[in-house]
Amino acid sequence: MNFKHLLAALQGISAYKDLLAQPVMVSAVQLTRCSAQGDGPGALEAYTDVLYQLSLAGSDGLGHWLGQALRWSEGPYPLLCEAGRRAPVLEQAARRDLSAFALLAGVDCEQWIAQLSLLLDPDYQDVLAGLPRWRSGVPFSFEGLTELYRREGAGLLSRYRAFCWEAGTLIPVPHPDCPSADDLLGYDRQRQSVIHNTQTLLSGKPVNNMLLYGESGTGKSATVKSLLNLPGSEELRIIQADKEDLSGLPALIRTLEGRRQKFILFIDDLSFDQDSTAYSVLKTILEGGVARRPDNVAVYATSNRRHLVRQSLAQRAGDEVDRAEAIRETTSLADRFGLRVLFQGLNKQEYLDLVDQLAARYHITLSPEELHEKAVAWERYHGAQTPRSALQFILSLS
Repeated sequence: MNFKHLLAALQGISAYKDLLAQPVMVSAVQLTRCSAQGDGPGALEAYTDVLYQLSLAGSDGLGHWLGQALRWSEGPYPLLCEAGRRAPVLEQAARRDLSAFALLAGVDCEQWIAQLSLLLDPDYQDVLAGLPRWRSGVPFSFEGLTELYRREGAGLLSRYRAFCWEAGTLIPVPHPDCPSADDLLGYDRQRQSVIHNTQTLLSGKPVNNMLLYGESGTGKSATVKSLLNLPGSEELRIIQADKEDLSGLPALIRTLEGRRQKFILFIDDLSFDQDSTAYSVLKTILEGGVARRPDNVAVYATSNRRHLVRQSLAQRAGDEVDRAEAIRETTSLADRFGLRVLFQGLNKQEYLDLVDQLAARYHITLSPEELHEKAVAWERYHGAQTPRSALQFILSLS
């Protein structure tokens, strides 16, 4: 193996430079450099670093790791392919990069260790003999990756369906909490409004931002999270942002424009003090600043408050004009949501009907009379006739 040739190939990477910053590749390039430059101790340390980083990444070989890293790369070539565009210079660069990565992945560990044996004193031979080996092989190709980029998209936004927005960083959620239709209790009319708006978003048409408001425990948040289970929602992504950390959302929204996926920015349990900076940020997002909201992005929020902003007695004081202005200001944010869906608490009969439904599901054997009597007593103690309260009551009997 000509390690100088391999090092030159890796140093010429241009279209996939994002991979070079990842720990596995940092160690692999260092291993190649030390092997090419005759640094035996450095090469041995880099070899063990590669093993360690592969283990952390859950890969059994450089080829396997490279295949995954290339598949989900956020580099310019994958994003170009996802957008359905062509650029001959970038395509040529990507093809050359893939050849370099294939050359690296194809080096057998015995070749690495043979080079280490040449560079190290005999005292190292026992160490080299006991070194673990990773699997070699090239499970990727330029043509295969290009087809995947074009057909299924590229990057984290294609790989994952749910994210959290934390401190300016998009964090994937590999196993999101997505309630199924059977988990959603009642409120079919309200849910249909949310589903219809979401299906319109998925069709590529402009949609309204949505506010789901009403009593706690009625399933507002579950309704939003369940949208990932909608038939035909493969391109839907939910990004949850904390109401106290909205400052970076306008910048995030700009990066989402033009992507093939459709995005719901989900803000749960929304309410503000009047002087909150996040209040102003959300107003700008909802009404649009200089840059309009892209058609593939919508804001869905849930709140226990209709008007979102906590209003103090001091704000109500003053003359009639002052009071009117205070009221208009506190209602203005909610009015910027084009669709507002109310989730009211259940009436007594609806609550008891839901208790009966859940009792059958959980095989509760109490008589209807005794079940209803206990359910009413539970509701009096907990102070709510909601699906959450009904479920908690049934689970207390299980």
